[in-house]
Amino acid sequence: MVKSTRVKKNKLFNSVIKGIISKKGQDIVSIDIRGTGAGICDYFILCNGTSRTHVEAIADSVEETVKKQVGEKPWHIEGYQNAEWILIDYIDIVVHIFKPEIRNFYQLEKLWGDGIIEYINE
Repeated sequence: MVKSTRVKKNKLFNSVIKGIISKKGQDIVSIDIRGTGAGICDYFILCNGTSRTHVEAIADSVEETVKKQVGEKPWHIEGYQNAEWILIDYIDIVVHIFKPEIRNFYQLEKLWGDGIIEYINE
């Protein structure tokens, strides 16, 4: 059971990253927050889009890629109204897609700095 759960999480993680990269999401970072005691999820995945349209395109790509490769739909989505920060919650993984100025303002990497931060290159 533990192994199959881990494999599914890895597949979900990789599918999210693939969806971001396919739409040229920028500054991709994963934050492993399992050791922080927060208990809200295992990972945050953050990236930037250059405009509202780009942020929406990345979010759409993540949803489509995950559905196709893993067969999962998000538990919760918010932020499409303004598309400055779209959050896609897959329970174990929460994806944050920002416009750069919004990401800079909230600085989630600093807020969750006690997690393990990994910079992801294409």
